[in-house]
Amino acid sequence: MTGIGILLSPPVAFFVFLAAAFGLYALGRGMAPKLTRAGGKLATYACGEDIPGAKVQFGYRLFFFIALFFTMMHVAVLVIATVPSGKIIFFALFYLIMIALSVAALVTRS
Repeated sequence: MTGIGILLSPPVAFFVFLAAAFGLYALGRGMAPKLTRAGGKLATYACGEDIPGAKVQFGYRLFFFIALFFTMMHVAVLVIATVPSGKIIFFALFYLIMIALSVAALVTRS
């Protein structure tokens, strides 16, 4: 490989850009003002109000409902979009009714 060909190979280009990113990071860190711990400088800004911090525990319950809904809708669109014409279209309508019932069960479940 020639000199420019080696520089354009993906592993070498990755390390060249990684070195450039670290260089920019070091340059920015050197130019930034030093942090002084004064008063409420490190406190969360909430429009001038003092809001005490609280630990919030997020769960994946809502995520799984949304992911299941997303999957059901996309599979339904894929199936309906690829249904051939003819008498088999009645199976597609039955499939749409079943998907609608599944979505209704998912949405109304608490």
